[in-house]
Amino acid sequence: MMEKRMLLLIGTCFLCLACTKKPVFEEPKVILHVNTSSYSSMQQATSNQSTSNPPTSNPPSLLITVPFSPQAPFAKWDPLHEEACEEMSLIMVDRFLRGTSLSLNEAEVEVQKLIAWETDEGYGNDVNISQLGSIAEEYYGHRARVIENVTSDMIKSELAAGHPVIVPAAGRDLRNPFFSGDGPWYHMLVVTGYTRDGFITNDPGTKRGEKYWYPTERLMNAIHDWTGVKEEIREGARRVLVVE
Repeated sequence: MMEKRMLLLIGTCFLCLACTKKPVFEEPKVILHVNTSSYSSMQQATSNQSTSNPPTSNPPSLLITVPFSPQAPFAKWDPLHEEACEEMSLIMVDRFLRGTSLSLNEAEVEVQKLIAWETDEGYGNDVNISQLGSIAEEYYGHRARVIENVTSDMIKSELAAGHPVIVPAAGRDLRNPFFSGDGPWYHMLVVTGYTRDGFITNDPGTKRGEKYWYPTERLMNAIHDWTGVKEEIREGARRVLVVE
């Protein structure tokens, strides 16, 4: 009887030690890649957290995976393709929102269809960011938002929320070595992520434009909306487009 009591006492002690053992704590990992499905999961996880501990800052770096194509998918730099940076930027974001890929053949067919539709609707060779937002809504059925007086933190917040950002720019101020000559007066690209000191883009102005990195200051200084006169592009407002 005494032996049974001793065994019971020893077993109880081990059980107490097991119950008081601290759980293993893992540091939260930084989100480096965002897509539409993971963003939904992230939103759900955030909504389940206590409202007393809201997020205070954006991740230090991240990258959204957005399909890429240059504006001249087969390097045919004729007048149509030379002016197609706005359309290809929108096409890339549309494919991201639909969760589909974008082959060179598909990009070529789509950019020609979109430009033909724009011509029928009375749009010019160059469109400003508000007009591109209207095209996104009318042609693709998406919702578009123009952000005025944009800052680098605003762009990062949109990216952290899972939104690629379409940026109009004074193309020559980007100083991309893969542009032909001095580069275009007016250009458009998609910001897909950021690092500590720069932004990651899908730049349709070159076949090497996928995940092309620009220093923060250079990209932000180059942001200018279309004014209607190419030589006056640096007078354009600092605004960007988010398509959802």
